[in-house]
Amino acid sequence: MMEWFDSHCHVDEERFDGDREEVLRRMAEEGITRYAVIGSDMATSRHAIAFAQEHDGAIAVGGIHPHEAKGFREEDPDALRDWYQSGQIHAIGEIGLDYYYDLSPRETQQEVCRKQMELAWEIGAPVAYHIRDAHGDMLDIMRSMKGRLTGGIIHCFSGSPETAKEYLRLGYYISFAGPLTFKKAPKLQETARLVPRDRLLIETDSPYLAPEPMRGRRNEPTYVKYVGLKLAELRGEDPEEVAAYTTENAIRVYGLRSGSTAIG
Repeated sequence: MMEWFDSHCHVDEERFDGDREEVLRRMAEEGITRYAVIGSDMATSRHAIAFAQEHDGAIAVGGIHPHEAKGFREEDPDALRDWYQSGQIHAIGEIGLDYYYDLSPRETQQEVCRKQMELAWEIGAPVAYHIRDAHGDMLDIMRSMKGRLTGGIIHCFSGSPETAKEYLRLGYYISFAGPLTFKKAPKLQETARLVPRDRLLIETDSPYLAPEPMRGRRNEPTYVKYVGLKLAELRGEDPEEVAAYTTENAIRVYGLRSGSTAIG
């Protein structure tokens, strides 16, 4: 059986409270043996840590999402630093910029993003980025901090092939989610063909963005295989090959050891 690594999900959210054990059973049956549970503020980051500590195969990532940037406190980086250095989280995230919803002022989003990037540089942590309708400003920030970038993941990539090339030049991994499988996603699919295999990741971002053929349902990590199968189809590769190298890439970027969720 192929084994898959869902590099970004929210299976600890309350939308799974009614049937989480069934979801986890399906994941195990379908070979989703590893998955990253992502926080979006300090409370959900703590929850992700607790979840990962209780579930084999899960790792936690903690940070402050651009939607939550308006609630940032000056003491938050101290907690993130402690969690990373103690091995409770494996990256800072998801952080970034979201100009689609603008739930926090753009200047605040940029300031909070920079502070967390500075923290990542200080402690040597990878970063998981959420970027929506803001690639230009995000790339400007990254270029201004080029000597202090620690690498990481452009989660649920939504930009153009040209934008992907810029992130690749800066050392990032590109992660594809359910939209890769959508019929009206030619530029995203073109991008998936050009990203080098050693920089590719797959994810669900569940419970959001369910892939075809599950579109319209609540997403779950089990469905990461559909993203992987679409990636294999687009690139003319065997699904087993895609499962293997996307898993190895996730292990590398999150600083894990093969066969373990421990820090390498």
